[in-house]
Amino acid sequence: MIFANLIGNFIKERRLTKPAPREFNPLRESPFFESPQSISRKNPILVPNCLSRPVKFFKMSFGSNLKGIQKKNLLLICADDREIINSSGFLACSLGLLNPSILLSMHLPAFIFTAFFSCILQVQAFDNRNITLRGSLQNSRVMFETEKTGRVAFIGGSITEMDGYRPMIMESLKKRFPQTKFKFINAGISSTCSTTGAFRLERDVISLGPIDLLFLEFAVNDEQDARHSRPSCIRGFEGIIRNFRSRFPMGDLVVTYFVNPAMLAQLNNGETPVSISAHESILQKYEISRIHLARELASQIKLGLMSWESFGGTHPKPAGNRLCADMHRELFDSAWSSQPPSSKQAHSMPVKPIDPNSFFNGRFLSPGAIPLINGWSFSKPAWNEIKGKKRKRFLHRSLLHANAPADPLSFSFDGRAIGAFLLAGPDAGIIEFQIDEEIKGEVNLFHHHSKNLHYPRTVVFSHDLPPGRHKMSILPGNSEQGGSAVRILEFCIN
Repeated sequence: MIFANLIGNFIKERRLTKPAPREFNPLRESPFFESPQSISRKNPILVPNCLSRPVKFFKMSFGSNLKGIQKKNLLLICADDREIINSSGFLACSLGLLNPSILLSMHLPAFIFTAFFSCILQVQAFDNRNITLRGSLQNSRVMFETEKTGRVAFIGGSITEMDGYRPMIMESLKKRFPQTKFKFINAGISSTCSTTGAFRLERDVISLGPIDLLFLEFAVNDEQDARHSRPSCIRGFEGIIRNFRSRFPMGDLVVTYFVNPAMLAQLNNGETPVSISAHESILQKYEISRIHLARELASQIKLGLMSWESFGGTHPKPAGNRLCADMHRELFDSAWSSQPPSSKQAHSMPVKPIDPNSFFNGRFLSPGAIPLINGWSFSKPAWNEIKGKKRKRFLHRSLLHANAPADPLSFSFDGRAIGAFLLAGPDAGIIEFQIDEEIKGEVNLFHHHSKNLHYPRTVVFSHDLPPGRHKMSILPGNSEQGGSAVRILEFCIN
């Protein structure tokens, strides 16, 4: 039916417009109806260019490695590996990407040829804006190709921790560099934001040794979990970037923006989510490459190439993760298309940070080193007696915990910021705090996800202290939700 409508509309419009004929006739110049064709990098084929928007490349939805590149009025299609394609599986042009003006300029045989196969197959076209190469990714390539070793880390929230885009990128790297011995580090922790990431980077990534390539994602959790303001997004995310670059100046970085329904709605309205806007300002300053998966998905949904359901939601299904992994592959295709350099070069570092209070000296301070006082314990809580769901990663470790009433717990630290990475469940209370007998306040630990879950979160008591040594006192109290429990995994120092 679609095919018949296309032909009818074509004939009707041709009578009215009578555009000048084009020289290219695929039925005459392409032998696809005569015999199967072998398509490869060395043996590409040309077809009419009927994409409605400029793209650097696109990937066929059939055939594992088929790709296309626009060449003026033609599309150049090739493959990484040799693939046999016959007339029943040839031209990949999505109806959502068809440019009517170009279709109308074709001879009728060319139009029939294009329209027929457009109904069968589909192009997955990436918007140029959504795959951005900044600076260089050559240092990791030198390690992978020359040294035949690679240390690759992934840090983020549950999107990173789960078996999603991360394993796909791992497999893609191993396929691209089959002789390389890789060490992959999964530093994803569900529900954590960039603030927590800045404080745990030392423990979960840097302390494990030099990293050649770091993948980073926190856009979703900064928005939906932490509900960060723009300054908070910058302090955490810049803290990660600047700390990593300071410690591993040869290390390459790639950031990905994932998406949730609220962020997708903003993009559809022409707005930019706060977390993405804040992160992008950092990536531009530090010249960090990024994959804008959120905007690419919004574009593909508008074009009818994918739906939110087929993508898989906030935690993508295989189709959504494959889209993400394919975008990364195209980024690396572009970054590594030329001859590799003979040696690595340190990445440049801006002299001044965007925010001098960013957590680029972030680290954890174990509460186990703090002398205890009445009402406080450093041990494994009796979780089987405590209501609410618990995550396994936290069940078998000791932590600092207390309920009201308890005496004030005091300790000293060196730094410009102090906070706590803790678990906040249905019984979460408040922390009353005092710093240097000058700064006083309280923080309600109950989170909007705490109703039936002991939720991991970071609270910051102060982020802009003068450099030097400070004294901190904390006291548990009753929250308006009725709880008084305080369970601290780590103190956070910058």
